[in-house]
Amino acid sequence: MDNVRSFCIIAHIDHGKSTLADRLIQFCGGVEERDFRDQILDSMDIERERGITIKSNTVTLSYTAKNGETYQLNLIDTPGHVDFSHEVRRSLMSCEGALLLVDASQGVEAQTVANMYLAIEHNLELVPVINKIDLPAADVERVKEEIEEDLGLDAEHAILCSAKKGIGIEGVLEAIVARLPAPTGDPKAPLQALIFDAQYDPYRGAVLLVRVMQGTLRPGQRLVLMHTEIEHELEEVGLLQLKKVKVPKLEAGSVGYVIAGIRSVSDINVGDTITDADNPAEKPLPGYKEAKPVVFSSVYPMSTEEYPELVKALEKLKLNDAALTYEKDSSAALGFGFRCGFLGLLHLEVVQERLRREYDLSLILSAPSVRYRVTTTDGNTTWVDNPSYFPNPAEIERTEEPFIKAAVMMPERYVGAVMELCRERRGEKTTFTYLAVGRVELTSEMPLAEVVFDFNDRLKSTTQGYGSFDYEMLDYRDTDLVKVDILVNAEPVDALSQLVHRDRARMRALHYCERLEDTIPRQQFKIAIQGAIGGEIVARKTINAYRKDVTAKCYGGDISRKRKLLEKQKKGKKRMKMVGSVEIPQSAFVAVLKTDREK
Repeated sequence: MDNVRSFCIIAHIDHGKSTLADRLIQFCGGVEERDFRDQILDSMDIERERGITIKSNTVTLSYTAKNGETYQLNLIDTPGHVDFSHEVRRSLMSCEGALLLVDASQGVEAQTVANMYLAIEHNLELVPVINKIDLPAADVERVKEEIEEDLGLDAEHAILCSAKKGIGIEGVLEAIVARLPAPTGDPKAPLQALIFDAQYDPYRGAVLLVRVMQGTLRPGQRLVLMHTEIEHELEEVGLLQLKKVKVPKLEAGSVGYVIAGIRSVSDINVGDTITDADNPAEKPLPGYKEAKPVVFSSVYPMSTEEYPELVKALEKLKLNDAALTYEKDSSAALGFGFRCGFLGLLHLEVVQERLRREYDLSLILSAPSVRYRVTTTDGNTTWVDNPSYFPNPAEIERTEEPFIKAAVMMPERYVGAVMELCRERRGEKTTFTYLAVGRVELTSEMPLAEVVFDFNDRLKSTTQGYGSFDYEMLDYRDTDLVKVDILVNAEPVDALSQLVHRDRARMRALHYCERLEDTIPRQQFKIAIQGAIGGEIVARKTINAYRKDVTAKCYGGDISRKRKLLEKQKKGKKRMKMVGSVEIPQSAFVAVLKTDREK
């Protein structure tokens, strides 16, 4: 066990985690040169297209150090984006140490700080690594100063490397061996193994990725999942070396996979503890926090026949993405669907994309919203994340919305523009901290609902891509909340209702009306699209009717003849309007969610 090291790579987005993982795998001979491809641990197409890591991925490498000893390295590559911090937290639980990667030109950024605190929370040993030293803009001394000032780590022994060029990779491996602790645990003790991830194999059932803390896993054992208390027989254990490699046993300190013929996806909870049915552990492993969703959206299939497939797809996706939550929902306009909870907007986008690609589903999503706390006049408190459950305004005593502490790191020249953006989004208590020459951290308290819509997009365009954004939940504060209904031809469309602050209600209603005006096809009668708060109309757009020129055949002659034809046409239009119902195309529901820039 002294020759085992379990570690992960943590960093901000785009600081080179996946590239460093590639070089470590190549250096240790974990993959044949002919099979190698960049970002080898990013297995999903969507990860490769966007250039981001979404899922933590594990690989076991063998490295012979300068002292002649051979070490087994369990490497876990983690995402950098705030929406996938749940993945990072799960990965950290199965490690003893972490490489904290910092870009030599960008320096310490928002997620660098957030991930470092997560690592400290799990008592991990940290080794600072400064990457991209080959860049013309690299400033190693400034970055060392930031590591000492902002992170409080000793930067004197920080390892310098360039993952892209392969410089300093051996130094990183030697530091892993010398500075990270070996795992502790007794192979003879009662079995305790932490499930830190899971995948679904259509032929073999659920494949569990585990870290063995105590005891030994061997095929043939009777296993118990401590959370659900369901027994299974262990069929196969092995290591992940880019493909599954079967081994006779997994001892304390190992990271590997377990196949136990688990067919029912609902039996498994990521973060659960596996133990031996004949010699069980006294209690499960501690420290696993349930993810709390902050953004909610309803997901409906394009055609009602796809509903059973959507049910199965969400079950399987939940196994692979423990942060996703869902419950049944229905809409008069869109039929049956699910109300899903996400950790952020990127998480929502990724789940939508994965359902489309991996399960071949066409979906419609309602406008994202957050969870509000509503106190009624009779003293009851209810949580509302769906506009259809919003109580009658006459019965509401107070409404509260979640506030976050937003931290934006950026070059100094963008301070004015970002301050204006925060003020526009009802930001308050805005403060600055100068981190190093030319770099500023701006913190502001603002409602989460203002961030959910398009804050990140606006921030990126305002700072030309240099701003990085991170947030943490604060508390609930009083707000003036209203429900905005969208009426098409005086009929409310429940899927387009939304809860917004009164000051922003008219603007948001107008945005929806404009989008629907662009996407709903013209009819033989006028269509009124209105945004309403209760009985008060706050926004309106009108789609004009097709108009046939009934006077075309009247050339010359008396004007009263033309007028008679026009009056006749007007009566016909009026009658048609009374019976006419408007068909709203699926594209209209998608269009209203797009921001003005995407339009």
